[in-house]
Amino acid sequence: MPKEHVEKVDKPAKAAHHKKPGTIRIKWVVSFIGSTDDMRATIRGLGFRKMHRVVEREDNESIRGMIHKVRHLVEVVE
Repeated sequence: MPKEHVEKVDKPAKAAHHKKPGTIRIKWVVSFIGSTDDMRATIRGLGFRKMHRVVEREDNESIRGMIHKVRHLVEVVE
């Protein structure tokens, strides 16, 4: 018995990771093994749960200070 022809429906494209105005995108790139507890807390405070993930946070002085504290563990993604 022949299979019925099923018309494929195009799925909406995923967001192309557009940066919202007034936000900053940060990627966790280096493990915090061997880091102090306050650096671990800063990574968690930025919203990271797993390495190599990107989070988008409001671009303000407090977030920039947190990034500065763990600048050797994270990178700012464009």
